[in-house]
Amino acid sequence: RFSIWARTDAMAPYNSFGNGSAMRVSPVGWYFSTMQETLCWAEISARVSHNHPEGIKAAQATASAIFMARGGQTKVRIRQEIEAAFGYNLSQTLDSIRPGYQHDVTAAGSVPQAIIAFLESDGFEDAIRNAVSLGGDSDTQGAIAGSIAEAAYGIPASIRTEALARLAPPMLGVVDRWESALARRESV
Repeated sequence: RFSIWARTDAMAPYNSFGNGSAMRVSPVGWYFSTMQETLCWAEISARVSHNHPEGIKAAQATASAIFMARGGQTKVRIRQEIEAAFGYNLSQTLDSIRPGYQHDVTAAGSVPQAIIAFLESDGFEDAIRNAVSLGGDSDTQGAIAGSIAEAAYGIPASIRTEALARLAPPMLGVVDRWESALARRESV
């Protein structure tokens, strides 16, 4: 769908119900100070390309989980809120998902699994390992689970140092500007 869209003159979104909107929404979960703002901006973020209701729902669910995790909500509360608001079944376990799981880039077929990977984790790296252990679209699922885990646990210094060392200077500038914007937002 993206390839077809990219080769056209159309500027409108292409009604995607894939998981990309959830993969890229983490800044929304970090930046806003109310759940209402978070949900609104997650939808705006998704609509750029993933304007199908499932694409929007995936972005909102992920941003909501990040917002709740950074606010100190428990995993039980996060699970309950995401299930109630978005209708995802988060009661499955990774062990029950793994045997029949296949590559799935749809929001409905990969975002709940990524959230479960976080819910079953005991740390940042464990959340990402859980998501990757499912197979499938593991890079996207790892990004989603990792973004929620960052809000819940933080990023271990050793992982942060190694990741930053691999970034080109222009990308390091993006990280610096983002962290400065968050710091300014928090001081208001």
